[in-house]
Amino acid sequence: MTETIERVVAASPERVWQLWTTPEGISRWWAPEGFRTDVTQLDLRPGGELTYTMTAVAPEQVAFMQQHGMPLATESRKYFTEIDEPTRLGYRSVIDFVPDYEPYEQLTEIELTPVEGGTRVVMRIEEMHDQEWTGRLVAGRTNELDNLARLVAAQ
Repeated sequence: MTETIERVVAASPERVWQLWTTPEGISRWWAPEGFRTDVTQLDLRPGGELTYTMTAVAPEQVAFMQQHGMPLATESRKYFTEIDEPTRLGYRSVIDFVPDYEPYEQLTEIELTPVEGGTRVVMRIEEMHDQEWTGRLVAGRTNELDNLARLVAAQ
């Protein structure tokens, strides 16, 4: 099963592609409020790896993470499955942070289509191992798309 999220963002597919596939672009919108994303590796080709660290930087986020015994920074990895510039991007996220679950991979596929006023972004998200974690993933991906839309609207 998959979940689907859609947005229209006020930028060309080429601009959205650049923001989604470069360290500079990713660092500008991928983190939730109060966090920073630092890309340490990006090999944009099928089978290539994206590695990044997300770090809590806002005082309230730092306090929350510390209060719950969570690290302030976590490293994440994704492996590209599809690259078709500037219309399709696919990647498998390594899910290695769920307590009591063996690591596994989860697929996300993105389609970028030009429309009047910008680009229609369709994100298809493979469900995780249960509904609670799938809901968390969808909320995170929704936040990412909201951040992207705000970024391009402000430019």
